[in-house]
Amino acid sequence: MPGLRGKAALITGAGQGIGQGIALALASEGVDLLLAGRTLQKVEETARLAASRGVRAIPAACDVKSSADLAAAVDSAVAEFGGIDILVNNAQEVPLGPIDQVTDEAFTAGFESGPLASFRLMKLVHPYMAKRGGGTIFNFASSAGIRWDMSNYACYGAIKQATRALTRGAAAEWGRDNIRVLTIAPHAESPGLKAWIEHNPDEAEAFFRTIPLGRVGRLEEDIGRAIVALCGPDLGYLTGATIPLDGGQANFD
Repeated sequence: MPGLRGKAALITGAGQGIGQGIALALASEGVDLLLAGRTLQKVEETARLAASRGVRAIPAACDVKSSADLAAAVDSAVAEFGGIDILVNNAQEVPLGPIDQVTDEAFTAGFESGPLASFRLMKLVHPYMAKRGGGTIFNFASSAGIRWDMSNYACYGAIKQATRALTRGAAAEWGRDNIRVLTIAPHAESPGLKAWIEHNPDEAEAFFRTIPLGRVGRLEEDIGRAIVALCGPDLGYLTGATIPLDGGQANFD
């Protein structure tokens, strides 16, 4: 993608799944990477794979529920790369189950790792993006927030809908700084989705029947490449939107 080479990205949850797929897609376009994740060994492996594509890739142990860890990740990216052009708020703990069975601790962890972490990181990177003349921020939502039957998904959906509101607000407030903020709602071959399919085979079969393209997205080829395209100048007028990368399943209108 013209114009991405030499830019810098910070990606949370980069040790596996969607975060790793996005990291590799950006690395292929010459984007340097600060790769944050709870398990250092996992982000080190992503960093190794990314570096093999000719970019600088810095692994960082980071619990996104910790404001200190988030600040340290941003500081490391700025020290290594001089700033941040792309932020991918991917990490998320998922509270699933009936409302009366989801604990306060699980719901709080979902909120802290999702919208609160995104809120904190957006504020941390904002001045650096503004100084560099703009940037792109990606937050993550889910079609779980708009299911016709919210049974067992209310807490997760509530968290993801809160994240969408943050995207809209930041897009409105920071547009004059040329900072675009987008929400991505993907279906992808992540470890979490694979585990859900394994433990819920009947629901998973019904789920696949609702996807017009008949499959979930590939981590790098479908989700990562979409992120690359959305960072590029051809889509530079798009901000504040929720983009469903889900094979045509959801309707976020």
